[in-house]
Amino acid sequence: MRFTGAPLFSAALIFSVFVSLATAQAPASRTPANLPPPGGSVQTPGRNVSRPPAVTGPAPRMPDGKPDFSGVWRPDNNFVGDISRALKPGDKIIMQAAAEKMMKARKAGDDPEANCLPTGVPRMAPYPWTIAQAPGRLFFIFEGNIHSFRQIFMDGRKHSSDPDPTWYGESIGHWEGDTLVVDTIGYNDKFWFDFAGHPHTEKLHTVERYTRPDLGTLVDEVTIEDPGAYEKPFTIVGRNRLDPKGEIMEYICQENNQDPSHIVGPAASVN
Repeated sequence: MRFTGAPLFSAALIFSVFVSLATAQAPASRTPANLPPPGGSVQTPGRNVSRPPAVTGPAPRMPDGKPDFSGVWRPDNNFVGDISRALKPGDKIIMQAAAEKMMKARKAGDDPEANCLPTGVPRMAPYPWTIAQAPGRLFFIFEGNIHSFRQIFMDGRKHSSDPDPTWYGESIGHWEGDTLVVDTIGYNDKFWFDFAGHPHTEKLHTVERYTRPDLGTLVDEVTIEDPGAYEKPFTIVGRNRLDPKGEIMEYICQENNQDPSHIVGPAASVN
């Protein structure tokens, strides 16, 4: 069950009431008690909310033997609200002073995602997404916000010497066995990493490693390097959950988006 009525509202306010999610379980010491279960929805008393059934079985493969990443995926809860909950064991987020000051000053209503702009990387909007493959290309197609897509070049090219800064950057992928590795540079500095407001600069460089250990799970391990905002690189890990009956629905965030004026207070995870 997902919000489908009109007017369509931005994810930030909807998220506090009802969200379709998949979550990577962080260590218990870092996981608030009110977080939804893997692939679950925020449980609101009196609302008939649901989560996709658990899917078991081996991961499918393409005719060439590579893993098949198709399907409709529910995003990891921690990649929506607060990436610090998804840290790989032993890693820490150490912000530089200017970045920490910026994060503390951010207001929830200024979140670009709340204003119908793209989420960037590694953030996910709290809506389903899918992966489509074509010769030399791979596309991430998002239901949320502006119904945007992200292009991954799989044709063996190298990064541009000076790419124009964009929301999703310049992404180049390759296979390492059963792992899809996506290397991205050329980001702008406009998007936030999460609802909590973790910042970044145009020096951001990410390396994503996608694996499908079974039919119902897509693991996303992201190493984040940004010498303009963080003292050292760190890695976060998320588990996206397959929705076997899900579909990507039309959702136009810009239509009658009245949320930002009602989103008050400092930036913070609302999940």
